[in-house]
Amino acid sequence: MLTGCLEARRIRNEANRLDRQRWGWDDIKSTVVDNADHVKNTSQLIVDKALGELKTYHDNKDDGWGRPYPYIDELYPMVMNHGEGYRLFLKDDGTVRFRVTATRGTHVKGELRGSPDHFDRLQTAVNDEEWRVGTAEVVHKHDEWRLHVTVTHETHRVASKHDADTVVGVDVNEDCIALAAMNRSGSVKDSVVFEYPSVKEQRHEFFTKRKRMQQAKQSAFEAVVQTEERDYVHNCLHKVSRNVVEWVSQFNDPVIVFEDLKDMRDSIDYGTRMNRRLHSLPFAALQEMVSYKAARDGVPSDEVDPEYTSQRCPRTECQHTERANRRKKMFTCRQCGFQDHSDRKAAVCVVQNWFDEQENENVPSLETLPRVRTVRRAASGAGGGPDSHGAACASGVTSAREAQPAVEAREELTSVASAVPE
Repeated sequence: MLTGCLEARRIRNEANRLDRQRWGWDDIKSTVVDNADHVKNTSQLIVDKALGELKTYHDNKDDGWGRPYPYIDELYPMVMNHGEGYRLFLKDDGTVRFRVTATRGTHVKGELRGSPDHFDRLQTAVNDEEWRVGTAEVVHKHDEWRLHVTVTHETHRVASKHDADTVVGVDVNEDCIALAAMNRSGSVKDSVVFEYPSVKEQRHEFFTKRKRMQQAKQSAFEAVVQTEERDYVHNCLHKVSRNVVEWVSQFNDPVIVFEDLKDMRDSIDYGTRMNRRLHSLPFAALQEMVSYKAARDGVPSDEVDPEYTSQRCPRTECQHTERANRRKKMFTCRQCGFQDHSDRKAAVCVVQNWFDEQENENVPSLETLPRVRTVRRAASGAGGGPDSHGAACASGVTSAREAQPAVEAREELTSVASAVPE
């Protein structure tokens, strides 16, 4: 692998050198490929990548973009086509073997390591005629070699988010994911909260196991415990994401809108214990699972700024924002008295933020919220029964008092809905 990436670096630097000498790009490609020590197809792809960097520079130099460094001294990725520069082999036991042609006549073989989700995608791409395994890059990152493989659906198309009739806001939490579907006129069609409390509980148990191993200096099986935790969490999120996409698919022309959480961890500082819980949450993994499953059904996804979605009153006539509005799973606006399930309310605010970010779109006036349905992903052992979040199917609009019977909960929902002016 090292030899191949060093040769890829030489090819890249040579292409840059000839470009600075004002060679034509066709001449650069033919000359560099003929003198390369990679198989011809791989050499062509590496030169294409290098020339692509130069094309980006020339297209944007008027905007102040700098020319790529003429010489780099770090490793450069090998770019390969499946079946020529590299091959993948699916085994009956679920493992994936690979063979990479590092340079002419030199092959590197081994077994891939990765998440079960990545292997699921590879198996789909290899076994399904509508999918294709595309180019791959060998890169050296964080002191390990990585193989980045692209897979493509040959005929599938994802709808445009701008043509969506239904906007589904998503609020991802430590123990649940809330969804609210709103049309462009401002009516909330439906909402649901998928709960998975067992993930939170089991992750804490796995953390306790690892901590006790470290204290006892018995870390021999720590990697095994980490693998068990990863597989357990992946399995749960895989099922939850499937439920989310099935629920979204009931609407006409939907778009799924997530909160953009890439910088969320930078602002988290709630003490050692809470920081550990929040920093290790698989928010991005769940969003990615939902996005690619939705894309397979032609449903687009988008992201919005999550600022104040958990603290802001969703009523367009109020919009009061205060941290004290939310208390666990209960949202009560301190200004207008609006009450709702805090996570469902946040999902509604995500939709409002999306409308606010779109050109020529007005945030529709929110009049009423329907009854929210909570679905518990039951699991054997801990986390299977009802808890403080309510029964498996209950109204999300609750009072600050203790849990009410179902009839009183429905009555309270009516009073909240009627409190919003026509």
